[in-house]
Amino acid sequence: MSKATILSGKYFRMFLMTIIVVPVILLIARNIGFFGNALLVLLGFGAVVIVHEFGHFIVAKLSGIKVEAFSLFMPPILLGVQKTEEGMRIRILPEILPKKGDDSGNGALCFTIAGKYKASDTEYRVGLIPFGGFVKMLGQEDTGSVKSNDDPRSYANKPPHTRAAVLAAGVTFNIISAVIVFMIVFLIGINLTPAVVGDVMPNSPAERAGLKAGDEIIEIEGESEDLDFGNIAIAAALSGKDEKVQMRVRHEDGSEEDLTLVAEQIPGESLRGFGIRSGQSLTIAELAEDDAKVLFERTGLLPGDRITSVNGKQVQTKWELDGIVENTLAPDVTFLVERTGKDKKVTLVEARIKLEMAPYGDGHICSMVPRFRMENLGVEKPSSTKMNRLLEKIGVKKPPEEKPFLKSGDVILNIGEVACPTHHEFRDTVKNYDNKDLPIQVLRVDPNGVEKQYAFSVRPKRKKDSEGARIGISFNIMFDSEHPVVAETITVENGPARLEIPRGASITAVDGVAVSNFYDVIREIKRYSDERITINYRLNEQVAGDIPLEVGNGEGLFAVKSTLAESIPFEILERTYKAAGPVDAVVMGYRKTVMFVAQTYVTLRRLIGGLVSPKDLMGPVGIMTLSYRIVAERPFVYYVYFLGLISAAIAVFNFLPLPPLDGGLVVLLLAEKIKGSALSERVQAIVAYAGWAVIGTLILYVTFNDIVRSFFS
Repeated sequence: MSKATILSGKYFRMFLMTIIVVPVILLIARNIGFFGNALLVLLGFGAVVIVHEFGHFIVAKLSGIKVEAFSLFMPPILLGVQKTEEGMRIRILPEILPKKGDDSGNGALCFTIAGKYKASDTEYRVGLIPFGGFVKMLGQEDTGSVKSNDDPRSYANKPPHTRAAVLAAGVTFNIISAVIVFMIVFLIGINLTPAVVGDVMPNSPAERAGLKAGDEIIEIEGESEDLDFGNIAIAAALSGKDEKVQMRVRHEDGSEEDLTLVAEQIPGESLRGFGIRSGQSLTIAELAEDDAKVLFERTGLLPGDRITSVNGKQVQTKWELDGIVENTLAPDVTFLVERTGKDKKVTLVEARIKLEMAPYGDGHICSMVPRFRMENLGVEKPSSTKMNRLLEKIGVKKPPEEKPFLKSGDVILNIGEVACPTHHEFRDTVKNYDNKDLPIQVLRVDPNGVEKQYAFSVRPKRKKDSEGARIGISFNIMFDSEHPVVAETITVENGPARLEIPRGASITAVDGVAVSNFYDVIREIKRYSDERITINYRLNEQVAGDIPLEVGNGEGLFAVKSTLAESIPFEILERTYKAAGPVDAVVMGYRKTVMFVAQTYVTLRRLIGGLVSPKDLMGPVGIMTLSYRIVAERPFVYYVYFLGLISAAIAVFNFLPLPPLDGGLVVLLLAEKIKGSALSERVQAIVAYAGWAVIGTLILYVTFNDIVRSFFS
């Protein structure tokens, strides 16, 4: 080969490298924040993979096994480095950019940095697909099967216990690294959500057990050390069907109580739970600039504001704030907040927040049930929606035309043949209109702020195993407090006598004082303790009247509560979990690792038993997306904590008895030990390919769900 040809080949490779590298560098420079966070994610996962593979690698080396390759991430090869007698050989994309006429597999982008080295058996690689990694040993095929070889350094020629030690080393190193990671985290200290009840969902296991906001769970199934809110959620999600979960609770007054809860499927939640919401602080959470502007326009609050009093009453916790708000029963409430300016000066600011009226218990005002309004309306999507949304997003399919339908804020005036329905009558009517047009009339505020009536029809359909037809919606029930219209009156046990007021009538006065909304009605009734007053109403121009009301001592008069009309994002309540010293950090790290290993195992067991849905699993894309969010939005210690969790989970997953995972290969070694000889290469390959098929199918399934969840939810 002539010198000119060699030079031209060299310059061509340099040119090829330039046109690949320069655009990449420019792209990174223009998006340095994104790529910086992405790099941290890849480095973190790379560290978890390297630890696992290093376990295999070091034990194989110590056992005298020839290791041909140590790879971070999966093929094709992005970069390969190996010591040779001529120097340090470097290969770049050898499989994608092969060299014509070269059978060595080095590729077009291969060069050697001259130096005196002892030739190494191992090539250290970085794969192009940023997922997983592997160690390639002599005598071990890519499928995980073992191939006969005369070389004494072959994996196949080592006794079963040596090979089992090599396979178990990866999992062992993952567990050890998880303990070390958690030890470091707890030495530094990390803020986690404590096991404190922030709120209890109505008619949930927690409510039936008597849990209240402010209660703290101090023991779950005998475990009492370092509990955080995640322990509560996981205890519920991973409990068996109808399994009783034992808890010990400390109430706000300091008393303690043992409770038993059974997890249920909570409406709107993917996993079973107890109906316990985590606590919140009194500080407004950080928001994007546009969201912060909207919040200020609607409430007068800003991110970082800390609420100190409500209607003049000092508050120390979010549940104290909630209690005052619920009992306000007025159109609005006044918050006094501490606001820290850019100059670090703290000022006190008042903010008036609009309230809504919600039912509580029977949901009545002196036996009068107001009309109801739908809030936070959610529309269930058909089963094909995920794929349809994906196709619509990329422009393959046109989205369906929007038909007239219910919206958040709608007051239901009529449904079917029922005028002025209660929310119970609304649901009952829907159930009885299976596959039939159901007329609905609503009162709705248009974009200009004007109230208008709208009429349209929906077609409820009955699903398999459902009690009746449905229109596929979920919503929060609020009362139409702005219009004192009575939907019905009810008999209240141990409460006021039922008022005989016609359906659809409007309350016009309370004991001679004109009223224009239900807040006026409540205010006026409260003025007359232990007195007999008159309630005036009007149904239409022809029908009007009045009716007496015995107010009594006020007990049981109002089964309604106030809630904030605008969603205010409070920061999550957090507590610092920090070790007292190095020894305590090791103990805490060990406990946390054991907990996550046990939880991963139970999750897989519940998955097989059908108590956990595959839809709730997270694959590589979901884990990467969540990792990026943690890196971008939270302090770095949270990402380190997350890597400890992933390391513990990988240890369990890798030791499942399914070839070609490490646990499955150990099972094959046990079979070899029992049989007295190795299984044939053909049998090993068949078993391995079957395992790959199962794993590949699961990865494709969870990856599809990850993509939909991450980009289209």
